[in-house]
Amino acid sequence: MRKIKTLFKKDPENLARVVDELNPENLWAIEGKAIATRKFDGTSCAIIKGELYKRFDLKKGRTLPVGAIPCQEPDGISGHHPHWVKCDRENNADRYHFEGFDQLENKEDGTYELCGEKVQGNPEKIEGHALIKHGSTILEIEDLSFDALRAFLTEHDIEGIVFHHKSEDKMCKLRKVDFGIKR
Repeated sequence: MRKIKTLFKKDPENLARVVDELNPENLWAIEGKAIATRKFDGTSCAIIKGELYKRFDLKKGRTLPVGAIPCQEPDGISGHHPHWVKCDRENNADRYHFEGFDQLENKEDGTYELCGEKVQGNPEKIEGHALIKHGSTILEIEDLSFDALRAFLTEHDIEGIVFHHKSEDKMCKLRKVDFGIKR
């Protein structure tokens, strides 16, 4: 899973925030070419050829596990290089991934968010653990202006929004924290 850029440009004085200026490469998102979906707060994982994988970020000083699958090229600035690493039922660290995986009726290949009681403090308030397919919860948002999106995220108890291009493999995101909104 590639790192997704924000819909709006980052504030040069505070890179944790966005400013009211669209990232030019994301113009498609406000031109009617996007589907807005809910961004869940958990940890990213994937099902590849029916097998469960978790995200591993190769950073300076870390050793890449055998069989890791790169998700993208390394980031030239941060040096982060995300990979998929196959989960192991014998590894206690993967037990929550498998708890969510085992509950899925359709183990369709794709990317998912692992959410639940032992993940990120459980902001999604899920009992047990669940894998939620990315892009599966569509949001109805009429006004895509900066102020309207900030208001939407203020009014809804969600982590954020991921915009998926309707016909191309493009995405961008917008999170509460980008506006300084606490969940």
